Amino acid sequence: MSEPEASEQQRLARNLNELLQELRIAQTGVQVLFGFLLSVAFTDRYARADAFVHVVHVITVMFAAIAVCFLITPAAWHRILFRHGRRESIVTNASTFAVIGLASLAAATTGTVLLIGYVVFGKLTGVVLGIGMGALFGSLWFTIPMSLRRR
Repeated sequence: MSEPEASEQQRLARNLNELLQELRIAQTGVQVLFGFLLSVAFTDRYARADAFVHVVHVITVMFAAIAVCFLITPAAWHRILFRHGRRESIVTNASTFAVIGLASLAAATTGTVLLIGYVVFGKLTGVVLGIGMGALFGSLWFTIPMSLRRR
């Protein structure tokens, strides 16, 4: 392997390690959230809840499951492809998977806040809290970083 190739492989290895490290943080959060959302369905209060709560809950669970899938996929791809000279493909695709996973995690967390606000304070407050949380995630995780990237 020539020196530029070795240097490129080192850069890709570093990028992949950084990405997998970042995903470990997100994976823990989404797994805890997913467990919480699954347990909610087995409570008496949930059984008495209206259709709005049930629909939002199922959609929120689906976003959490999608987040779990996309945030863990880079590790699976790495495990299957790492000895086959596909590191560049792994890094490129894993980055896309991470962004999709984070967007799904943001949606799941927003849905969870909406549900809790709705059950505790009522529909209007729940919706306002959900919109506020969605705006916070959208700005901090996507809008501001994208703006900085363009500069």
